[in-house]
Amino acid sequence: MGADISDSTLSGWCGGAMKTLTPLVDLLQVNIMACDLLHADDTPIRVLDRAKAKGDLGKGVKEGRIWAYVRDQRPWSGAAPPGVAYYFSPDHKGEHPRKHLKKSKGILQADAYSGFKDLYQPGLDGRPQFREAACWAHLRRDFHDVWKTTQSEIAREALDRIGALYDIEAQISGRSAAERHAIRQEHSRPRAEAFRIWAEEQLRHISGKGDLAKAFRYALNRWPSFCLFLSDGRVAIDNNPAERAIRPIGIGRKNWLFAGNDAGGETLPKAMTLIESAKLNGLDPQAYLSDVLAGIHDHIAPRLAELLPWNWKPLPVGTVNKTTT
Repeated sequence: MGADISDSTLSGWCGGAMKTLTPLVDLLQVNIMACDLLHADDTPIRVLDRAKAKGDLGKGVKEGRIWAYVRDQRPWSGAAPPGVAYYFSPDHKGEHPRKHLKKSKGILQADAYSGFKDLYQPGLDGRPQFREAACWAHLRRDFHDVWKTTQSEIAREALDRIGALYDIEAQISGRSAAERHAIRQEHSRPRAEAFRIWAEEQLRHISGKGDLAKAFRYALNRWPSFCLFLSDGRVAIDNNPAERAIRPIGIGRKNWLFAGNDAGGETLPKAMTLIESAKLNGLDPQAYLSDVLAGIHDHIAPRLAELLPWNWKPLPVGTVNKTTT
């Protein structure tokens, strides 16, 4: 609108808005984290640490982390609406995702970050909290990097073999879990098994120290996780939903230097949880947040669920919200 408003004032408004919306954010996060099939990813953000700065802001920046957990059942026509829960942590320790996922269980699709490892270990009852689903897109990138650098024919063949799996996935997107499972058993499983046998054969003939061998070992060492999508039609072939959820944070880093403190780091994921979940449900985030902020005080706890992105109904054109009069 052309108004000259200071960054500190805008930041204060954002923090105040998220404080008001915290009960809704908490409800949204609990709803998403209760899902038994989640995608997970994380990305760094710079956080100002004034205790370390001592007058020099350049020396007072630490690396925090934004974590994203995505529920997206659209590829297999699941009943639950899509959504994403974001969290902030002041560092990259594995204790943070374990805390986020403490009350969750089922299948977790993520990269090979060591902080997730304990979640896949058998518990007291002999069963793990999560079964691990690996990401074929991540594996494909490893081979693509080798091919781009060296023009390796072996890397090129790996890309072609993985591409054949993705061709099948393109044909079954949106079908039921049962249909996806049946088609994968008939067409994808033989190709995946052929890839495993071929990969083992390649490792016997190439240098064990190169990036190509590293890519093959990455696949073979986690092979059961790479094959989980074959036995469960709900599971995706890759972790792209979580990577897409992280992308707005990467774009944001180009527009701001750092979060002003850990409190600012906590504000960001609250806002992103609402904004990105609204977008996943086809909403205009600005219209959604404007209406929710205007009416949230009219919603007692039992009615708070009415304001979740997949339940929210925009006011009819010309209607004035009574809380704004």
